[in-house]
Amino acid sequence: MEFAIVPIAAEHIPGFRAVVDAVAREKKFLAFLEAPPLDETTKFVLNNIEQKNPQFVVLRHANVVGWCDVLRNAKRTVYSHCGTLGISLLPEFRGRGIGRQLMQATIDAAWGCGITRIELTVREHNANAIALYKSLGFEVEGLQRNAVRIEGQYQNVYAMALLKT
Repeated sequence: MEFAIVPIAAEHIPGFRAVVDAVAREKKFLAFLEAPPLDETTKFVLNNIEQKNPQFVVLRHANVVGWCDVLRNAKRTVYSHCGTLGISLLPEFRGRGIGRQLMQATIDAAWGCGITRIELTVREHNANAIALYKSLGFEVEGLQRNAVRIEGQYQNVYAMALLKT
């Protein structure tokens, strides 16, 4: 399967939002249940580009089918070396090694812009993602009990991190 992993650009914003929305509506992986409106998504992406936050998309025939970003924790100086990783792929593109390549490109870019700690959270039931993250060097740092509630059901979340060596 041919695809390209490229830094996000303004023309990718509608496709990025569509992927965020599709994956959010699965209610299994993301921290929200639907994508923000297009104007908020546009501000978010343009800010990431301006701030040079690593953010990549996966293109298949010029269509966005996945994304990954590392957002700097710039609100407090003592955490400015840290970034939070987010990733998602449309269901039909999972399990093909695309996520690994996408994450590696994003991680490499994060190291290149001075981030030395990358954090993420993952729901306890998401065994495939946990295995991927561990294979890339992320380590579990803790379990957050009942951290997510969707439709009255609680889920535990692992906090994981990767340190630049």
